[in-house]
Amino acid sequence: MSVKIKQVSKLLIGDGIVFLLWCWFLLCLPSRLFVSPTSYVVEASNGALLNAAIASDGQWRFPAADSIPGKFAKCIIAFEDKRFYKHPGVDILAMARAMRQNYRAKGIVSGGSTLTMQTIRLSRRQDRTVAQKLLEILLAIRLEVRSSKQEILRLYAANAPFGSNVVGLEAAAWRYFGRSPQSLSWGEMATLAVLPNSPGLVHPGRNITRLITKRNNLLDQLAKLKIIDQATANLSKLEPVPGKPRPLPQNAPHLLNRFKTERASLKIPTTRIRSTLDEALQLKINSLLKRYNNRYRANDIDNIAALVLNVKNGTVMAYAGNIYQPENAALESHVDMIKAPRSPGSTLKPLLYASMLNDGLILPKTLIPDIPTQIGNYSPQNYDLGYDGAIAADRALSRSLNIPAVRLLQTYKYPRFYDQLKKLGFSTLNQPADHYGLSLILGGSEVTMWDLAKTYMGMARSLNHYNEYKGYYNPHDYDAPGYVQQKNIEKLEENELQRNSLLDNGSIWNTFNAMEELMRPGDEGLWEQFSSAQRLAWKTGTSFGFRDAWAIGLTPDYVVCVWVGNADGEGRPGLTGIDVAAPVLFDIFRQLPKGKWFETPKNKLKQLSICRQSGFKASEYCPDRVTELVPFAGEKTVVCPYHKVIHLDQSKTFRVTDQCISPANMVHQPWFILPPAMEYYYKIKHSDYKPLPPFRNGCGDTGNNYVMDMIYPKNNAAIYIPLEFDGKRGKVVFTATHKNADAQIYWHIDDEYVATTAHTHQLSLSPAPGKHTLTLVDNQGERFVQQFTILDREKH
Repeated sequence: MSVKIKQVSKLLIGDGIVFLLWCWFLLCLPSRLFVSPTSYVVEASNGALLNAAIASDGQWRFPAADSIPGKFAKCIIAFEDKRFYKHPGVDILAMARAMRQNYRAKGIVSGGSTLTMQTIRLSRRQDRTVAQKLLEILLAIRLEVRSSKQEILRLYAANAPFGSNVVGLEAAAWRYFGRSPQSLSWGEMATLAVLPNSPGLVHPGRNITRLITKRNNLLDQLAKLKIIDQATANLSKLEPVPGKPRPLPQNAPHLLNRFKTERASLKIPTTRIRSTLDEALQLKINSLLKRYNNRYRANDIDNIAALVLNVKNGTVMAYAGNIYQPENAALESHVDMIKAPRSPGSTLKPLLYASMLNDGLILPKTLIPDIPTQIGNYSPQNYDLGYDGAIAADRALSRSLNIPAVRLLQTYKYPRFYDQLKKLGFSTLNQPADHYGLSLILGGSEVTMWDLAKTYMGMARSLNHYNEYKGYYNPHDYDAPGYVQQKNIEKLEENELQRNSLLDNGSIWNTFNAMEELMRPGDEGLWEQFSSAQRLAWKTGTSFGFRDAWAIGLTPDYVVCVWVGNADGEGRPGLTGIDVAAPVLFDIFRQLPKGKWFETPKNKLKQLSICRQSGFKASEYCPDRVTELVPFAGEKTVVCPYHKVIHLDQSKTFRVTDQCISPANMVHQPWFILPPAMEYYYKIKHSDYKPLPPFRNGCGDTGNNYVMDMIYPKNNAAIYIPLEFDGKRGKVVFTATHKNADAQIYWHIDDEYVATTAHTHQLSLSPAPGKHTLTLVDNQGERFVQQFTILDREKH
């Protein structure tokens, strides 16, 4: 009995050992064979290499490709492992031959390792001993059980040494031949196939004779195996072998760096991406920006960036964060200006215009005051330092006038606009709304090119989708553009659509139409040159101090954003959006296919009777009306405040009242009447403007219809008078206007008479610090009173 127990015990122990050995065999290989860091690689949408960065361990090592070229597979198998497809990881015949050769040579002259064994050795990097060789044999067999022959070849090709700091076939092809492995010839591929055999000895640029001999022998072997014919082998032998390693393409360095920082959030497991960038377009834009940069550097303007988005797909087509010149550190070309927060200048004005249309605060052509303006200590100025008196909102946008924009924001309220920008996805508004105030609309904040282009792309996508979604809105239209190709794009479910959006399609359509009319002094020829090529909504911007020049344009298919300036924030004369950024914008659009303009979103617009002169909703007193397509919210706007009925005598020469004439004998006529300050400048640029007729003798003005007004300073203004160079206090130019061009105005400060003016009502005064009361009295006895304060020191 005891003997049987012992036999059973021995069997159990033997089975247990076998089981443990089998478990070890199954688990001896890690799930991931190679853990070395790999290079970051960015490919274009067509698979072409745009950029690569050396791995963190100083090696050029690309992530393993999905497949390897057939030429390399044939070359490496012919050179290293002729029976690769027949053995289970170990070639007994090759090992026997190697042992015989080593015995005869009394040293190691042949290893007999298969490609599978070499792959195991590359992953382990252990000393070459007999014990390690036996372990490699076991691990190679295990690898063959786990992986297909193609997978083993792929692992080998990605991790084999190719001399110097080049690891893997793909990195070697680019470093030695400047092309992808798929495009190499038989001679070039044979050269690479012989390198892993002795990478420390055979290095391109050294030992050329031995390299050529090995390559030629391999070519003859390929011919012998009937893989290629002898003529091809002989021609391939004439090809030169590479010299020193070549630099890899650096055509999208800033996108590569962006991918490095965002890889974790994108949840991409590999360091290689197939991007959405169009290779041809990226190269054209790189060349175009370099050409403009060479021109602008004569004015010490060192940096330029451009971003092109595909509206239909919501993807990035070209990403040039700067002119890449790493050899000149002073240019700071490493800074990605697409991500850098900068002052947006006037590029936010269309967003305010669209928001006010959306909320029913204005109509597309509503007249906006354009007169000298002071709000607290803030006095905005137009680019041309002039005034229109009153200007249509769309025209103010197309001319990028600052004063109307500030007055619109004053109506809309800057905290409300601040919240709107946050909702639209502007990520750099890090201060509270009060920090920016009304300057928010003139570039008083910071934005990134990425956020700016993303917002305009969202507007264009929303307008493109108006018909597709039957009046509903896609909540993902304003999502950030993607730069990584996605194989499976999730389809939007119908229940995800929304009834409302941040901006309705009618407001967006009106805004883009206004932007299409963009015109600035001096750019007429530029616009005419472009307008025949393609319809384009565009906007320029210039930051305070000429530090940032912007141009952004869009069509239903593309959004292009351009920034020009200095990365360190230094301003330069002439650094304006219209002068340096707009020409680049137009040149980029010339590289893009032409398309149709936006369709009119009729289901988001309504026809409204508009007063032609004022742009407001027509009142009963507006004689000249037009019908326009406006957003539904336009119905909420006020009726025209500038058309009133006046009473004239029978000759229509004088105004009259019932004090001097019977109402039955009056002619009642509607009249376009602007407030005096607006009229003062408006009539200079509008010769057809008709001032109010004077009152007939004996008839008084009972309504004071804006007889007098102050142009500067406005009521309750706080004014600082700086010292002149001689140390004396300067003066303030007070400006008033009067309906009657022949009227005289008597000026009083704190009830003390100062002076009398006629025709042109301006006075240079230097009141003492403190609060004062200004009183104007005309020769008809009409009075105008307001307050102002002279500051003792400048407020900050």
